[in-house]
Amino acid sequence: MSIADKLLDWYDANRRSLPWRSAPADHAEPYHVWLSEIMLQQTTVATVKGYFEKFLSRWPTVVALAAAPLEDVLAEWAGLGYYARARNLHKCANVITTGHDGRFPETEAELRALPGIGDYTAAAIAAIAFGESAVVVDGNVERVVSRLFRVSEALPAAKKQIKARTAEITPAQRAGDFAQAMMDLGSAVCTPKKPKCLLCPLHRDCAAKAEGDMEKYPVKAPKKVKPTRRAISFWLVHDGDVLLERRPVKGLLGAMPGLYSTPWVERIDFPVKAEWLEHVPTDDYWKPLEGLAKHTFTHFHLETQLVAAKASARHNVENGFWHPLDGLENVGLPTVFKKIALLARSS
Repeated sequence: MSIADKLLDWYDANRRSLPWRSAPADHAEPYHVWLSEIMLQQTTVATVKGYFEKFLSRWPTVVALAAAPLEDVLAEWAGLGYYARARNLHKCANVITTGHDGRFPETEAELRALPGIGDYTAAAIAAIAFGESAVVVDGNVERVVSRLFRVSEALPAAKKQIKARTAEITPAQRAGDFAQAMMDLGSAVCTPKKPKCLLCPLHRDCAAKAEGDMEKYPVKAPKKVKPTRRAISFWLVHDGDVLLERRPVKGLLGAMPGLYSTPWVERIDFPVKAEWLEHVPTDDYWKPLEGLAKHTFTHFHLETQLVAAKASARHNVENGFWHPLDGLENVGLPTVFKKIALLARSS
C-alpha cells in the first residue's frame, strides 16, 4: 500500500470530529473551511471551536459576514489574537460577495488572490472544499513529513523541501482528506514530544523511526531572543465609565478598542513622569498605580505600568469613547488590554 492509502485508511477510522469538517470523501462547505483555517492560524483547535460556532451562528454565510460592521466582527474575534486576521476576514468576505457573487473561487490560484489568504490557506480550501490535488502543509504536516523523510535542513529554510516531499505523497483523489489526515496524525500521534510511533500507520515508512531520533525533527534554527517593550497606559474613569481608544485601522491591533498609552518602545526602564505627561489624553490629575501588566506578542514582550485619574467631566478625546465599567467584558478588548484593565480594577 502507498503512504497515502495507509494514511487514508487510518483517517477513516480515527478522524477527529470537528464542526467545520465533512464526512470522509465529501467536499466540505468552503465558507466553513475558510473561516476555520483563518481562525486556526497560530491558535489551537480547542480554542477555535467556540469562536467558530459563535461566528457561524451570528453570520451563517460569507454574504452575512460581509454585511456585518467591522467593529462587530472585531468584537467577536476578541481573545483570538492576531487581529489582522479578523480585518482581512471581513475584507475577504466583501471581495467574495461583491467580486464573486458570494461564491468562493474553486482553484488554489484564484483563492490565493483573495485578501488574507496565503499559500497554505489557499491550498487547504482548494483541497478540502473543492477536491483539488493541492499540497497542504501546516505545522503538523511539517513535523510528519520531516520525520518521514528525515529532512536534515533546518526550518524555515526546509519549508521548500518539505513541501516538495509532501507533494510526492499527496494523492490525486481525496487530497482534502489526506491533508486533514496528516493534520490529525501530527496532532494526535506524531507529536512534538514522545510521539506514539506504535500507533502510527506510517511507522514502517518513517526514516526517523528507523533511526530512533524522531524528536530531532523538524530541525529548527535557534530562536531569536524577544525584546521587551515598556509603556505607560492611562486609566481614566468618570461616573462609572472608562475612557477607551479606538486604535488606528493600520498597525498592531488595528481598529480594536484599547487604552491610551505612551508608545510601546523597547527600553530598559519605564517612561518617567515628564515623559508620560506628554501623552495623557486629558489634563486631569494623574496618579501612578502599583503593579505591572505583562503580555507576549509574536515578536516582543510588553510590560505596562498604569497611571489613573478621575475625570472632572466626560471629555471628548480624539479617537476616544466612553464605555461602562460594568460591561467592559462586552466591548471586545484584546487580551493585552484585558490584563491592563484587570490590573487597574484590582489596584
